[in-house]
Amino acid sequence: MSDELDAETLEFAHRMFDLARDGATAELAGYVDAGLPVNLTNHKGDTLLILAAYHAHPETVRALLQRGADHGRANDRGQTALAAAVFRKNAEAVRALLDAGADPDGGDPSAVATAEFFDLPEMLALLRP
Repeated sequence: MSDELDAETLEFAHRMFDLARDGATAELAGYVDAGLPVNLTNHKGDTLLILAAYHAHPETVRALLQRGADHGRANDRGQTALAAAVFRKNAEAVRALLDAGADPDGGDPSAVATAEFFDLPEMLALLRP
């Protein structure tokens, strides 16, 4: 049995990642509700949650978290959704991830390290109240 996905399946997966990037919350949530794995991961290890956080879509972040997305999962570079939200200076997504239990010190670089490295005191204040 081959581990290769057919072109139609790959195209569908790419579309799901685009929905996360674009913040198409209702459509993406509908697919997850219909059985799409909420922790679907691309070739770089980015999950739908990481992409939604990086592209500053807090409503999509919340919808994925409500459906069981793993906020502690890191991509192939060690980055978490929380670190992505911090990097993008999206306080609403940061709060949603923290409320869901995301660890400010998880990942490498962690959200705290990201805030410190990029001199983001407003993000650090959210992470270390």
